[in-house]
Amino acid sequence: MAAVRDYKTALEHLKTYPKKDGLSVQELMDSNTRGGLTYNDFLILPGYVGFGSTDVVLRTRLTKKIALNTPFVSSPMDTVTEADMAIHMALLGGIGIIHHNCSHDEQAAMVRKVKKYENGFINSPIVVSPQTTIAEARQMKQDYGFSGFPVTENGQFPGKLLGIVTSRDIQFVEDATLPVSEIMTKDPVTSLHGITLSEGNEILRKIKKGKLLIVDEENNLVSMLSRADLMKNQNYPLASKSATTKQLLCGASIGTLPTDRIRLTKLVEAGLDVVVIDSSQGNSLFQIEMLKWIKQTYPDLEVIAGNVATREQAANLIAAGCDGLRIGMGSGSICITQEVMACGRPQGTAVYNVCQFANQFGVPCMADGGVANIGHIVKAIALGASTVMMGGMLAGTTESPGEYFFRDGKRLKSYRGMGSVDAMNKGAASASRYFSEDDKVFVAQGVAGSVVDKGSIKKFIPYLYNGLQHSCQDIGVTSVNALREEVQSGNVRFEFRTASAQLEGGINNLHSYEKRLHN
Repeated sequence: MAAVRDYKTALEHLKTYPKKDGLSVQELMDSNTRGGLTYNDFLILPGYVGFGSTDVVLRTRLTKKIALNTPFVSSPMDTVTEADMAIHMALLGGIGIIHHNCSHDEQAAMVRKVKKYENGFINSPIVVSPQTTIAEARQMKQDYGFSGFPVTENGQFPGKLLGIVTSRDIQFVEDATLPVSEIMTKDPVTSLHGITLSEGNEILRKIKKGKLLIVDEENNLVSMLSRADLMKNQNYPLASKSATTKQLLCGASIGTLPTDRIRLTKLVEAGLDVVVIDSSQGNSLFQIEMLKWIKQTYPDLEVIAGNVATREQAANLIAAGCDGLRIGMGSGSICITQEVMACGRPQGTAVYNVCQFANQFGVPCMADGGVANIGHIVKAIALGASTVMMGGMLAGTTESPGEYFFRDGKRLKSYRGMGSVDAMNKGAASASRYFSEDDKVFVAQGVAGSVVDKGSIKKFIPYLYNGLQHSCQDIGVTSVNALREEVQSGNVRFEFRTASAQLEGGINNLHSYEKRLHN
């Protein structure tokens, strides 16, 4: 072919090529050609950068009705997600799914803690009576973690408002037997019932007080606003919140045992927003019956079903009414299902095939397992996932359950699969996830280990957020939704990666190096 010397005609000459560079997603994921693929087996080709990385929008759908500002979900594992993790995942734009390898009441208490961490209107404020002593008020501060208590005539809510007692009122009082009526603020700032949340927050900004009490025309306490919540709104603008209550979103997992119906009842009473039916193999009679019961009993509760790895598995759960799907079988860093059971699927192929099917029915999909870095998150979304569930990525952070310990000079935290013997010995919930609750001898499908301290997710999640934005910028798309759309249209292209290509793309030929992911 003769050289094209007029560079101005380069774009016109490009049009003469029979196809775009690289492979379409359909060509890449042709199992008949290459077999199953996972995230390290391919790359996404770069596109045109015509915008800043901060312009990239990461808002996506968790379920049919719930949207998140980031596609990050923490896994329902007992070494990953309890209340503290769920609170901070929601504050940072994602959501945490609280594990159920504990009692019903313990799990419900964790959900309640998340829901009460941040409020819009506090519609059930904790109140005291005029006869409550200062000692009792101080103890309540220790029990509840806050110190502003409205004082009502009968010590109940609702009730006629008499004042408010705060930490400033009780801080330097020596006689702890005095009733709060003698030291309370008797003329607290109030507003009439009917104001909007934005109007109430604006009043709080102006008065510079800790609480705004909402009363009716007869001065009965109706609700309350907290300045602490206003500050959280400023510090965490991406926070995932309920559209109605303005409280943080919270998810929790349950199993498929009959007692899990009692568990779910308590979780719903605690304010649960979305439930994940937790099973290593979701295409079962047990899960389908549980799913149908939930949709009949709690029609407004969003339900994520799974895990699945094939279209056939997904079809049964979609037909049963699920609002989202969880994809992955045997791909987690601490999971040995594929090795022990000879059953599962490479995660890239699983995500692609299930998402291609489920997205036709408007069912968002969550890629669960096999995610070890930002690139894997991007690839999961490119293959059709709306969100990505992380276990090992978040294990070892400050907010994950457990205590740090030192070994070989490194600060570590325990991390275990829910199919490990350790987890199954702790609770029947973990065993039931693998249909093993009646087994006399457990067959482990996970391992127990430890991971290095990763610091707080207050830094780690923003690192993932910014990295995902930069990746989308390199690909040439302005949102995660656009990424999925451009992949399906064939505009975003892929390249298969050989073993030597993977080696080339990693760190090599260095005597030593330090791998710091963020500052």
